[in-house]
Amino acid sequence: MSRPLNVRLNIGGRPALIGPTSSVDLSGGWAPSVWLGAPAPGGLALPPANPTMAWMYSPRGVYLDDDHLVAADSGNHRVLIWHGVPTEDEQPADVVLGQPDGTTEGRATGGPARGMNLPTGVLVHDGKLIVADAWHHRILVWNEVPRASDTAPDLVLGQASPTDVEPNRGGECSASSFYWPFGIAVVGDRFWVADTGNRRVLGWDGGLPTANRPADVVLGQPDPTHREENRGVDADAHSFRWPHAITGTDDLLLIADAGDHRVVGWSPHPDKDGPADLIVGQPDFTTVGEWPYGPHTGDRFRFPYAIGLDGGRLAVSDTANNRVLLWDAVPTDGRAADHVLAQPTFASNGENRWASVGHDTLCWPYGVSLHGGALAVADSGNNRVVIWRRS
Repeated sequence: MSRPLNVRLNIGGRPALIGPTSSVDLSGGWAPSVWLGAPAPGGLALPPANPTMAWMYSPRGVYLDDDHLVAADSGNHRVLIWHGVPTEDEQPADVVLGQPDGTTEGRATGGPARGMNLPTGVLVHDGKLIVADAWHHRILVWNEVPRASDTAPDLVLGQASPTDVEPNRGGECSASSFYWPFGIAVVGDRFWVADTGNRRVLGWDGGLPTANRPADVVLGQPDPTHREENRGVDADAHSFRWPHAITGTDDLLLIADAGDHRVVGWSPHPDKDGPADLIVGQPDFTTVGEWPYGPHTGDRFRFPYAIGLDGGRLAVSDTANNRVLLWDAVPTDGRAADHVLAQPTFASNGENRWASVGHDTLCWPYGVSLHGGALAVADSGNNRVVIWRRS
């Protein structure tokens, strides 16, 4: 379903797949401001990714607001928290969760009550920290953003106890179970989970639910017991292959369906399973073409694993094309992006532009968080998080 975690080298000398170079700046004024984790050494190989409070390995999720930066340091099976937005390159985190200290790594070190197994989605909402502990098939909730490391969560969703970690609670798929939940969001008055392994999105009315409460809304499947890719048939407006990230506004819900190489949307929010009415990245709801095997433009994707929406601006992490696409407004007409980050043209897609690791290059960006004039990117293949800002 996803790229292996041991992506550590970027091989130079290969020809770019497509596209000429261009002297036109397509970034829209966005440029990297602060990078956390591995630096840009100017060479082809990254330094060793040994865990510290400042170094990461394959981070896949990130959250940014005025008071915090939270990174899912997925390859180290932990979450890092900065209280206050970092201002210095390689600035160490203040808090680590999922590991007993800042130098330990491994799946569920010390046991699952405090340990994690490939955390991905991270979110702060109403003062609570929410983490998708994907390979433990659960959602973890802290009632306030921890200020001490190795703090146990206050609430576990998707499992019967803090030590249970089986897919779908060890049984059949249901409205209260998960299988690889990668993405989380609170949009409007609903809490949403991209239950990726069950090929569906679950929604709870009234925000965060209590433990064991079944979802009120199931999108992408005919009922809570089904879990087939694209409902077991061809893709359409009702289905998902790998739903991975969620965002939206009070009257719009957007979901990144990475496996079908598209973003789909509902306006108004759906209160039951039903067809999407907006699509980005494909010409229609039945096409699932994978760029670069199709038109070389800014309106096609290859595994878009993350999306962000703020102030009307939309960001899509076009992961396997090693770029972030930006629209100045949600493209209800399916138009191409207004800006591209980390590539010189819309027709380019090389890992680190098939060259050395630079401050403004990307290698398999898995997560984005858009907040005002700042965009945090989990630059997974480069073992870092980069905060871009718009001049």
